[in-house]
Amino acid sequence: MAADIIAQRVYRRFAAPAMALVTINIIGMVGYKIIGGPQVSWLDSLYMTFITVATIGFGEIVDLGHSPGGRVFTMAIGLVGIGVTTYLISTLTAFILEGDMNQALRRRRMQKNIQALRRHYIICGIGRVGTNVAHELNTTGRLYVVIESDKEAMERYLERYPEALWTHADSSEDSALIEAGIEHAAGVFAVTGDDSKNLVITLSAKLLNPAARVVARCHEVNYIDKIRKVGADAIVSPDFTGGMRIASSMIRPQVVSFLDEMLRSDKALRVEEVHIPEGYTGRTIAGLKLNRRDFVLLAVRAQDAWEFNPADDFGIGPGNTLVVMTTPEGRKSLERSLAA
Repeated sequence: MAADIIAQRVYRRFAAPAMALVTINIIGMVGYKIIGGPQVSWLDSLYMTFITVATIGFGEIVDLGHSPGGRVFTMAIGLVGIGVTTYLISTLTAFILEGDMNQALRRRRMQKNIQALRRHYIICGIGRVGTNVAHELNTTGRLYVVIESDKEAMERYLERYPEALWTHADSSEDSALIEAGIEHAAGVFAVTGDDSKNLVITLSAKLLNPAARVVARCHEVNYIDKIRKVGADAIVSPDFTGGMRIASSMIRPQVVSFLDEMLRSDKALRVEEVHIPEGYTGRTIAGLKLNRRDFVLLAVRAQDAWEFNPADDFGIGPGNTLVVMTTPEGRKSLERSLAA
């Protein structure tokens, strides 16, 4: 896809001047053949045209001493040919410089945007798992930065999300996490296909920002304890999760169908958690004045206890977590109302 785009750009920029240059050489070759007569070969005619257009300045291969018309023809070929050649060279120069400058400017602008992010997420690895993570963050309106060392994988992802923020680097390096804004990140997804690399990413992320939540992908069972010990807040095994999903599809198909339909809904319905910030004056559930058409309140996490389907008079306060089914817009609206 990227190669096709580059080919189209090259065609648009160079097709016309290149055809013009070829046409001038053909006209010059035919003209000098007619002017020189049978004793002049086609190669000599082409050579005469080439040295005229290229301003090399060798002697006349085709004798024009007795042909004023031939000299006028040479001046015309030289004038037009030099103009087209100059235009072609300047276009080529501009194309090369423009590509480098645009890439540098885009990279600088993107880095400024990344450094301005707050409470965003960092996805380390944009393979099959990382792509699905990014899709979910996009769907639910959350900001994120991708770190990927595989250029081809990055290009495939950018074909789908050309406006994504990204950096081409080894995500196990501290410098890559710093470039992605780890100090201000809300969380890190260590989802490369290498368990040992996910372990290093987890350790680095926790050292650089202990407050960031880290969710790590792990295939090998013997890595789970190691990744947990270096600070992972959650560890997900795709094999285990896949097995649970297969079993659930068999024994509770309607529940799985409900969750699938919710994920595919145009409204992007999700079960979300909304934290009640510090400074929030204690109220009851009724005091939230939730619009039941936009929210379905499922539970409240208060300290270490859960209150499922809480009554309207249930008291809530700072540090509590609301578990609601809502849209991305509904979640943001609730967060704004709690922060007010």
